[in-house]
Amino acid sequence: MTYSYPEGGPTADLLVSATGETLGEAFAQLALGMFNMMTPISGLVEKEGFSLEAQGTDLESLLFNLMDEFLFITDVEFLVPKSIQVAVDLESISATAVCKGERFSAATHEVGIQIKAVTYHMMEIKETPDGWYVRMVFDT
Repeated sequence: MTYSYPEGGPTADLLVSATGETLGEAFAQLALGMFNMMTPISGLVEKEGFSLEAQGTDLESLLFNLMDEFLFITDVEFLVPKSIQVAVDLESISATAVCKGERFSAATHEVGIQIKAVTYHMMEIKETPDGWYVRMVFDT
């Protein structure tokens, strides 16, 4: 379970890739990779629990909708997770994320890049012999 920032992403955007033993773990790592660029997650505390849900018509739309929900809750509630557990239901093409983190404050947290939107550009979701690999570009 890791996230990384591979070379070759679009200029002025953020390319994040992630792996996990399960699809849920890969989705969670991708979200943590996104949030880590917004503010280093090492500086966050697990003060508050929150959850969110997403549905899709396929895995790509599910990932897009889940990351969009993460951006929404951050933009509206200022909630930023330090830990994320995602359960994916492949039959209903839905996901539930359970998070622990805190509300972002520019006075107490390091300010990173602003992510404006999620995109389908260069999106990849694939099962590998070691689990799952996902990749997504975020508009900054």
